[in-house]
Amino acid sequence: MRDKTTGKFRYGTMSRRAAMTAAALTAMAALAGCSGGGAGTAAEGDMALGAPEGAKVTVVEYASVTCGHCAAWQEEVWPEFKTRYVDTNKVRYVFREFPTPPADIAAAGFLIARCAGEDKYFDVIHEIMASQREWQAGVPPRSTLVRVATGAGLSEQQFQACVSDADAIKALDARVKAGIDAGVTGTPTFMVNGTHVVDSSMSGLSTAIDAALAKN
Repeated sequence: MRDKTTGKFRYGTMSRRAAMTAAALTAMAALAGCSGGGAGTAAEGDMALGAPEGAKVTVVEYASVTCGHCAAWQEEVWPEFKTRYVDTNKVRYVFREFPTPPADIAAAGFLIARCAGEDKYFDVIHEIMASQREWQAGVPPRSTLVRVATGAGLSEQQFQACVSDADAIKALDARVKAGIDAGVTGTPTFMVNGTHVVDSSMSGLSTAIDAALAKN
């Protein structure tokens, strides 16, 4: 909504815990950059593609739509990764939301993706990541988010309601807290069957995944 005093757009009032989480993420990002660790077990709110739950190999990615390294991975590695492992149902790929600065923009992006529906969730996530270049060129992030939201079938009124939904913000905050509790300190973080994979290149991930697939 717009602040009647300043006229500036606000994404909605986060809960006190959410505000604390955003502050913690900002501090951690300054210290840890794009590295981190975490658990790979199933979690409430997981968004997944590929093999069903209980698959032999599960790849978990903690990422943020405002993370430049996440966007680079999405552009450079995801197409081959998806073709080789996701489309063939060799692995269950799980995406976990972990907002990084500016955390309010990242949170709004994740909320929009969920409001768009499960069938459009990944399309929205990927589109927002790809749009980071617009922000670097001076396009207001809100303009990008509204464009992506309307492209996914949401009206601007629905967009406003989505990013201001207190229950959805609380649920996102809980997912972020779960990541922090699991030891994740930066994005992107990749886990293969619960083991942190430092090398997130196609080669690095393939080595870990193929070894896991080869096990009895």
